[in-house]
Amino acid sequence: MGGYLTPALLAWAIAQALKVGLTSVRERRLNLRVLAETGGMPSSHAAIVMGLTSAIGRLNGVTSAPFAIALIFSVVVMYDAQGVRRAAGRQAAVLNRLVDDMFSLRQFKEDRLRELLGHTPFEVLVGAALGVAVGLIPL
Repeated sequence: MGGYLTPALLAWAIAQALKVGLTSVRERRLNLRVLAETGGMPSSHAAIVMGLTSAIGRLNGVTSAPFAIALIFSVVVMYDAQGVRRAAGRQAAVLNRLVDDMFSLRQFKEDRLRELLGHTPFEVLVGAALGVAVGLIPL
């Protein structure tokens, strides 16, 4: 069991550490809040699923049924991370503009929606590459 879970969890932990580091450098302050937020560089979702998928491929072979199942699952997760959730983030941006317009007219007050919900394709790619690299290391 550890041969499968360890690479996946390690890839996730590395992605989260990189996310904190990169965000903190960009913002010039330590920002641990990104650990509980979605989105950001690299995608920890892509890292964890590809870490697991790569470990399954290494241990069971890339022609095995478990590898095929994990690969399909990984593609769905990564598509959702950069496609569906990113689209929801764009919709949140539009709604926030509407709220801002209504607020400026003093018609109502409403909290702004979080706009960064998903990942860019590059963030998913980097997370996936990290997961593959960790998953291929015999741990």
